[in-house]
Amino acid sequence: MADVIATIWDFDKTLIPNYMQEPIFKHYKFDGAQFWAENRKEIQALRDQGLDVNEDSFYLNRFLEFSKKGGMFEGLNNDLLVRFGKEIEFYEGAVDLFTAVNKLNDEPQYRDAGITFENYIVSTGLKRMIIGSDIFPHVKHVWGAELVDVEENGLRHLGKIAYSLDNTSKTKAIFEINKGVGVVEGASIDVNSKIPESERRVRFRNMVYVADGPSDVPAFSLINEKGGATLAVYPKGSNEAFAQVDKLRRDDRVQMIAEADYREDSTAVLWIMRRLEERAQAIIEEKNRIYQQPAGTPRHL
Repeated sequence: MADVIATIWDFDKTLIPNYMQEPIFKHYKFDGAQFWAENRKEIQALRDQGLDVNEDSFYLNRFLEFSKKGGMFEGLNNDLLVRFGKEIEFYEGAVDLFTAVNKLNDEPQYRDAGITFENYIVSTGLKRMIIGSDIFPHVKHVWGAELVDVEENGLRHLGKIAYSLDNTSKTKAIFEINKGVGVVEGASIDVNSKIPESERRVRFRNMVYVADGPSDVPAFSLINEKGGATLAVYPKGSNEAFAQVDKLRRDDRVQMIAEADYREDSTAVLWIMRRLEERAQAIIEEKNRIYQQPAGTPRHL
């Protein structure tokens, strides 16, 4: 089995400045700020009734309701989600960075050592939009909300939630990366399969996790505890966002913070590439030590 080094990314406000749903709001001429404000208000109303609400995924219900005939997003379906994904605008250099990570696989010293570099995205957003985006060709696998189209009143639209994540269940996706669930074609294992750490597809120490803040603390904590690397990013010039990630660093929740700028010489890129190269070199040195052990076959006297 190859030694896999994985860079795992959050999406909204990590790879892009805002929420991925902005192209949808723009197409249907709906104010995105209003959408999220109403979503928060509805969540609070349900909590006031004594109900438990998953804050990270509740918004999906509004998309299902709005996509029905007569709704604000009438006729919204998976084909349109993929199309709108093409309109997602990334932070400068993000797509180039994903390409650069994959190009490490062409380096002879890594290829000869059986080391593979991969990008993953784990998001509470809409998977079909990520699939439609410019970054998807450079990604090994995406975890995100999956919605199902239904036919109703002569209209095909989003009608069911097949899969969703919240910021806690992102850790399950990380364990799936660790074991190769949903990644290795034809594999029959699931996240609960018992696999020795040495035989898992991506060891935790070979993971770099990049996200934008406090909501990703469960994932940050898991990666830190298991020996991986963690980076929290913030938009340039935002004092509020900087304060949040700086507190994460001071509380030892993340190892590094940087502006969400992925141009070649940016702090984020230099740090990420350095971590990847360090892990690759550690793997190479570990393999070389095997061949430097004392000879095991006794000589004739």
